[in-house]
Amino acid sequence: MLESESLISIRRGARGGARVQLPDGNVAASYAGLVLEYRGATLQDVYDARVLIEAPCAALLAQRRTDQDLARLRVAVTQAERLMDDPQAFIRAHMEFHALVVELAGNETMAVLNGMVRHIIELANWSHVDLDAGSAENIRANKRGFRAHVRLVGLVAARQAEEAEALWRLHLQEAESYLLGNKSMTTVLDLLG
Repeated sequence: MLESESLISIRRGARGGARVQLPDGNVAASYAGLVLEYRGATLQDVYDARVLIEAPCAALLAQRRTDQDLARLRVAVTQAERLMDDPQAFIRAHMEFHALVVELAGNETMAVLNGMVRHIIELANWSHVDLDAGSAENIRANKRGFRAHVRLVGLVAARQAEEAEALWRLHLQEAESYLLGNKSMTTVLDLLG
């Protein structure tokens, strides 16, 4: 049972035996997805939770950021800019930037909660990109999202926590409106089922 949960790995042979693994956040994310699916949670609910997690993390990051944090954010923005013409690669970079904001905020509990929500959000994002990649609406949304990322880096650099949180909240709400425009998926069950 522990092996199926990725908590241990079993090696066979003379030097074999059980080896303890670091707990993987993907296991928790899968379980969270199942619980939300069972409860009939909507994707709107998951996106709302994302706002509650990520926006305060943007403020924390602006308050606590180091020069190394700022450098990592700038590298992530530069990499995403190079991928603007490739919707699949760009959305991957976009999602990684969101995860980086939470990671650099330095709150482990928020990072774990974000990992659970992020698992579902990423599935929804991939489904949407598959339907919408390269369309005028997709290109407009990607450019708008990219500009929000650039502005966030500026606010973090200036240590403007309240402004960073407000910007990130608005960015997430706009992304939610765009991504939930696909009415074929409204619940976690629609996405994971």
